[in-house]
Amino acid sequence: MTKKPGFFKRVKALELPQKKLFAIALCQRMYPNYQLFSQVCEFGDPQVLDTVLNLLWQSMYDHKLKINLDSQLQKLEENTPEPSEFEAYGVYPAMDAVVALSTLLGAMQSKIEDDIVNISKLSSSTVANYIEAIIDVDLTGDALDDYIFAHEVMQEEKELQNALLDIIEENPKITPELVKGLRKEIVMSGVSNIGISMQEE
Repeated sequence: MTKKPGFFKRVKALELPQKKLFAIALCQRMYPNYQLFSQVCEFGDPQVLDTVLNLLWQSMYDHKLKINLDSQLQKLEENTPEPSEFEAYGVYPAMDAVVALSTLLGAMQSKIEDDIVNISKLSSSTVANYIEAIIDVDLTGDALDDYIFAHEVMQEEKELQNALLDIIEENPKITPELVKGLRKEIVMSGVSNIGISMQEE
């Protein structure tokens, strides 16, 4: 049995459109974190992020679509919360959601593929920080790292990113059906990387 190469090696081996699709899916999954923060703290406009996400998904199969990256980056910047101005913990995952989208748009602009790969790390770090914030035991160093890695929310994050990577590796040709199917699945699940759901009960 051949051992699969490491996760990031696999992500880096993807073609540029595949990397982009992987990153868009992760950004979509982080979006409810911003929605909830915006609602609770009355900051920003989630519609701005939603519009960017819609454009990104569409750009994966509508190759005539041109995104004005400068304009969208400017709008995201105007809707990025400053953690020092809020007491609520939710400001951090909300900020990460905007940063992930800004990173993706910036990478498309500068054509730096490694920045697209970093969105995977950013999503995982949002989860790690969340676990550290809710932890009720006093841990530091390796013990803290081990606790975070073993936590069910982190395990779910790893499983989701792996499953997503499997799907994208198996579909080197990105079809409209693949893009729309992935998007529908993430939007319908309505749950963010830290378990936040904004769907109506």
